[in-house]
Amino acid sequence: MSLRDIAPVLALLGTLAACRSAGSGPYEPTTEVARNTVLAQELSSKAADLIDSDPEAAEILLRQALTADLFFGPAHNNLGVLYIGKGKLYEAAGEFEWARKLMPGHPDPRMNLALTLERAGRTDEAIQTYKTALEVFPGHVPTEQALARLYVRSGAKPEELDGLLETIAMQGETQEWRSWARAEMARARNE
Repeated sequence: MSLRDIAPVLALLGTLAACRSAGSGPYEPTTEVARNTVLAQELSSKAADLIDSDPEAAEILLRQALTADLFFGPAHNNLGVLYIGKGKLYEAAGEFEWARKLMPGHPDPRMNLALTLERAGRTDEAIQTYKTALEVFPGHVPTEQALARLYVRSGAKPEELDGLLETIAMQGETQEWRSWARAEMARARNE
């Protein structure tokens, strides 16, 4: 075989390779260079501002952000928050799993996944996931609040509940959380 005979085969292989790298899904970037993290950040930030007031517009922006950069974790996390609001727990869990992998040192995707599991009635898994968020970010008050609330709701009284309530009573995000923790501590003393 000569080079002239092989040339069409090489051209066909090059075309197939180019087609394969063009991306097969709506979120798949064509190349590593095609990832636009700056645009993904801008779109995700705009979407975060709209999640409560205009969830449909927020979802469009988040999908655009993921088209710009499939590996932008905050967009996955925010899309998961949107799905929770719509009651789409399975879809929310999937987005939080993406975000968890892309944001390994951040507690929010883990906390949000735990919240999703809690809403799905999977209490034990939710507790374990809240604990994982606290392993990643010890002292993360929103996660401590969520875990303590779940313990109280489920009637569980593990050793760490007292410490969580004390922390919340002092450092809770709002006065409502601090008051709740103090009331739970008083109730536990009276039992």
